[in-house]
Amino acid sequence: MDLHATLQQHFGHASFRAGQEDLVRAVMDGHDVLAVMPTGSGKSLGFQLPAVLLPGTTLVVSPLISLMKDQVDELNRRGIRAAALHSMLSSESRQDALRAAGRGEIRLLYVAPERFASDHFLRALSAIPVARFVVDEAHCVSEWGHDFRPDYRRLKQAAAQCRRSDGQSGRPPLAAFTATATPEVRDDIVDLLGLARPRIVVAGFDRPNIELAVRPVSGDIEKLELLPGLVGRHRTLVYASTRKKAEAAAAALQAAGVDAAAYHAGLGDRERTGVQDRFASGDLRVVCATNAFGMGIDRPDVETVVHVDIPGSLEAYYQEIGRAGRDGRPAIATLLWNYVDVRTREFLIDRDRDDEDRSSVRVDPDEISRRKKLEHQKLRRMVSYADSSGCLRATILRYFGDPAAHEPCAACSNCQRRAPLDDTARLLIRKILSGIARAGERYGRRKIVAMLVGQTDELPEPLTRLSTTGLLSSEPPSVVERWIDSAAGAGLIQVSSDEYRTLSLTSLGRDVMAGRVDDVQMAVPVARPSRSKRRKAKGAKGRAVARSEHHADDHTFSKVFEALRRWRLERARERAVAPFIVMHDRTLEAIAASLPRSLADLSDVPGIGPAKLSADGGAILSVIGSIVQGGTG
Repeated sequence: MDLHATLQQHFGHASFRAGQEDLVRAVMDGHDVLAVMPTGSGKSLGFQLPAVLLPGTTLVVSPLISLMKDQVDELNRRGIRAAALHSMLSSESRQDALRAAGRGEIRLLYVAPERFASDHFLRALSAIPVARFVVDEAHCVSEWGHDFRPDYRRLKQAAAQCRRSDGQSGRPPLAAFTATATPEVRDDIVDLLGLARPRIVVAGFDRPNIELAVRPVSGDIEKLELLPGLVGRHRTLVYASTRKKAEAAAAALQAAGVDAAAYHAGLGDRERTGVQDRFASGDLRVVCATNAFGMGIDRPDVETVVHVDIPGSLEAYYQEIGRAGRDGRPAIATLLWNYVDVRTREFLIDRDRDDEDRSSVRVDPDEISRRKKLEHQKLRRMVSYADSSGCLRATILRYFGDPAAHEPCAACSNCQRRAPLDDTARLLIRKILSGIARAGERYGRRKIVAMLVGQTDELPEPLTRLSTTGLLSSEPPSVVERWIDSAAGAGLIQVSSDEYRTLSLTSLGRDVMAGRVDDVQMAVPVARPSRSKRRKAKGAKGRAVARSEHHADDHTFSKVFEALRRWRLERARERAVAPFIVMHDRTLEAIAASLPRSLADLSDVPGIGPAKLSADGGAILSVIGSIVQGGTG
């Protein structure tokens, strides 16, 4: 069989992407397969192309109607006969699809996992010659997966009841696909689906064309003020934690003149399908979706993903931002971060849920309690990402066990803030490193911070009488925590991978502590200024930014800052350098706060030296003038 010819004829591609051909051949050869490939890598081809060539019907278990609809519509447009069984179809349409599959006329039949609870469906399934039993979004089978679905637990038994299309004994070969699975989730998938000696295909998780950003905000009002600037003229997905917040985001964008619509489970089937179809056709530019239901929306040219609330896990977050930049072009994913939002996530985890309403699989109270505990643990990992001063990309890649993780990446908001330490910051870092060393490199962050700031009430006795105890008593504990995170991100501190998360010094950290190395760069922690203080950006030399009568209110600050970020990204692409090389976020924030109207004003902004003023001053003033009435003077 000529796979390349089939790829060209039916899918219009001249060649496979990285990892695709190995995956297709493993499925074609009849092995059980577990494929872990990031969103946008084309993993669906791994079962769609074999389905064209293999005799019989490939059965695809998929958790979302919208996801099924997207893939079935696209396959039929390509001339590959496909159908789906879901609640939006009439009973007659479902029966027609089953009969066509029984006659071998359907290459791919998509079904929801809940359908395997129906004895009628299982009887009908026995008449269908099945080429491959495919489990899409296979992380749903694991309690550690970010979207656990009890109905997936039926699939091992259901596959065993299927009749192979090649006439051999036993169940059809089983292939499981997921975009986001840590090593522990992969082990769960293999065990719970009963994969026999599976071929495991794991592609790199990195999506280098997606710039990652975490933006601290003061609350929901500021989020809605920022949204129009973040979206700009881009094709965008906005994710929210609740239906109400998705609606609020859509309303805020509409009020700003942006073509946006909400998409969530509370909408009627027709309305939800209408939003999906408009976005798929390009008629609708922005969709504001709940986290769960947004994953069914798919376009290759999404340029921006904004999370207005923190997701429940890193798996969910990485899958959702993976909807951006699937065409390989640069994209930006921004998380608007406010710790208060964690409470909403905790409420969604802890609320009483009647699992039997969602599924006929009975779940005992102990299992529900265990699952909630796991979800809280995953949420804590997500919070650690949002609150980190280290490289955002490396944090994600390490979480998924990708050996390619390295930092700095130069394409995340933390790495763009990396700068050389001044004397004061270097001294503070040396005190922190000394505290870790004096403590014997045996304690986690919480105890080290308490020791350094002198909060000794609950500390082990040895930590209360070190020479470093109380050494940073003038600093708030939260500030010391952020410096520790930043030092870890800069490679000065190593955090153990066990549950104790103990801190130790790297060889570079020891050299910095001893004063043998002075040239250190890291993302300097910056506490978000309050609204009253945001207008008072101060220079590194202590002088106030010249402002004359001009100053930025919150709305103007947000619009100018986002416009400057877009300008910086364009300039970085022109020069083929990382954005932070052009200008740091702190400098952009100072410009947006002070609204300079002349080159003389701009020269007073911290971070704008003579060279930058000469090279970029005119362009910066032009950006400001395009937003603020009155020109650039």
